[in-house]
Amino acid sequence: MSVSRRRFLGYGGAGSAAVLLGTGAWDASTTYASPSGTGNPFTLGVGSGDPQYDGVVLWTRLATDPYAVDGKGGMPARPVRVEYEVAYDENFRHVVRRSSVVATPGLGHSVHPEVRGLLPDHVYYYRFRTGREVSPTGRTRTAPHPLTNPRDLRFAFASCNAWQDGYFTAYDHMANEDLDLVVHLGDYIYESGVKTNKRGITTDPRFHTETFDLARYRLQYSLYKTEAPLQAAHAAHPWIHTFDDHEVENNWAGDLSQADTEPDQDPAVFRARRADAFQAMYENLPLRHAQMPSGPDIRYHRRLPYGRLADFTILDTRQHRTDQPCGDGDSSTCDDRFNPDNTMLGGKQRAWLLDGFRQSKARWQVIGNQTPMGQTDWTPGPETHVWLDPWDGYVAERNKVLGAAQDSGVRNLVVITGDRHQNYALELKRDYANPTSATVGTEFVGTSITSGGNGADMTDQGRQFLEANPHLKFFNSQRGYVRVTVDQKQWKSDFRVVPYVETPDAPITTRATYVVEDRRPHVHSA
Repeated sequence: MSVSRRRFLGYGGAGSAAVLLGTGAWDASTTYASPSGTGNPFTLGVGSGDPQYDGVVLWTRLATDPYAVDGKGGMPARPVRVEYEVAYDENFRHVVRRSSVVATPGLGHSVHPEVRGLLPDHVYYYRFRTGREVSPTGRTRTAPHPLTNPRDLRFAFASCNAWQDGYFTAYDHMANEDLDLVVHLGDYIYESGVKTNKRGITTDPRFHTETFDLARYRLQYSLYKTEAPLQAAHAAHPWIHTFDDHEVENNWAGDLSQADTEPDQDPAVFRARRADAFQAMYENLPLRHAQMPSGPDIRYHRRLPYGRLADFTILDTRQHRTDQPCGDGDSSTCDDRFNPDNTMLGGKQRAWLLDGFRQSKARWQVIGNQTPMGQTDWTPGPETHVWLDPWDGYVAERNKVLGAAQDSGVRNLVVITGDRHQNYALELKRDYANPTSATVGTEFVGTSITSGGNGADMTDQGRQFLEANPHLKFFNSQRGYVRVTVDQKQWKSDFRVVPYVETPDAPITTRATYVVEDRRPHVHSA
């Protein structure tokens, strides 16, 4: 794409708005370098995120050599000026915003301009430029005004992008969907090395080690983000993101590393690893300044309204949780999973969540959640055998949250969840130990993009789940994502699946569709 500097910036320096450098303002008298050397600095694509009624955050990260072993992306050790523009049309004939940001080495030469003053519920196009290079064009959309009642909402949710387990073909299909936004529910990367992979690809040794420090996390993100299907999905829709465990380490909890032989069992050492992981995550995703980490700490729980139709309440169930009961794993005899002091959310986040239940005027309360909230018992019969890392390990807090939703009069509680690499449609009970307990909400668990390899329609475990959990209405173990359409009367989840991921170019189909009617917290097939 050839775009003249005069056209991109406009006449007379029309793009001279304030530019953010970290948390400070750009000094307009300072000249910043262009990328050194030659090559495309936009190898990691573009993205937008956290749509509000008056704006979005845009993202790109400059990297002329995304696989540089030092994690610096082939960029100079100095700031680089990045220009951007936002337009009504993809040909950029009607530009509504032009400005600049500064990409710094300290943030991996990533930029996160927050564009405001846009029209509600409107499609926009955007692109970046540095030196003579112009990025691909991205498409984004603002949310409706909080006081309006939009006709409907169309979004997809996904999770679990294990590069080593297959191709990201599902994201190509997601890019072509007619959506208002995408919610990613965690495990955007996996921390493990990819020497052995189901793609049958021989990988460079730089990717063989597990991720422990900033340079290696940056390199891992580069491996994932150079995938064309993932870039296409980011460029096509604004994303709302939360993290689960693999962005840092499998099954971590608060300041505690997973108990194993790795060198970060000391909480101080693990916090240093977490700080590097969070920084790399911020550098590589379309996140607002409010989500910029401070060392090993990050404020990730947040609420995004979609008019009066829906509120997206995004949870962080890793950073503030207590250790998994009974040593993690699975159990049918772990009484500590009922301990009222166990928490997934921490006291402050839980209070924030419950306060949102009381104050929200939205017709649909959508909880973006990482690990299954509904009970998934492995064994038919009187014994209850569950995993201890998800909400089944934190029963008292689950009951408190679901009870508060009912007591606060939440009109329609719908939890969307990742992690499990399986598709479920299920009903949320106020207390699963009580067979007559009220149904207070519904949960849709989405499968992985690739994690687990090709998958299967039904498995022995799926048959056990359906027999042991009468509140579970649907099971599937293929790969893909969930496409959702919500209006004033109904929520509809389409389970979109591909038949394989270990080779590219799989087709996609809708395996099943399940719906929830307004004010009726039950799921049924369409």
